[in-house]
Amino acid sequence: MTAHLTFDGYRPGALAATIALHMAYYAPTWGFGAAFESALAREMGDFMARLDPARDLFLTAYDRENHLVGTITVDGENATDDGARVRWFVVSEAARGHGLGKRLMAEAIHFLHARDYPRAYLTTFEGLDTARTLYERNGFRLVEGGAATAWSGDVRSQRFEWSGRPRP
Repeated sequence: MTAHLTFDGYRPGALAATIALHMAYYAPTWGFGAAFESALAREMGDFMARLDPARDLFLTAYDRENHLVGTITVDGENATDDGARVRWFVVSEAARGHGLGKRLMAEAIHFLHARDYPRAYLTTFEGLDTARTLYERNGFRLVEGGAATAWSGDVRSQRFEWSGRPRP
């Protein structure tokens, strides 16, 4: 499937489409609502206002009909102190299982290496087992977990860290 996709960065409407992709999955599957969506919009808006291609990656994937089917971001603003942050990784339902998630993650890892970021992290929550497998295959290790998320008391947060080396 990835051979038929167009990979891009920001284009008009990408922010709204990225939020819509997240909500199409997280609302029905996990019960996330307005609190999650508004936090996502606020944080993504702040990121877009300071996006610097020298340190940040905002990668989008579009299908033949020009619909957004996946995204991943590397936020390098605090890379020196905290590590770069991998964020807003999502693949549409129609594109799942066809290698797009692997491709997006590979591009993010390539970006981390190209910028010589020695470490990175991502935050997520328990229960996203397919994503967790992908993170771990790319060198991320679970370092913290268990606190309830702000979006649902039943969902437990997790933090994964990457130290520059993918798993053999």
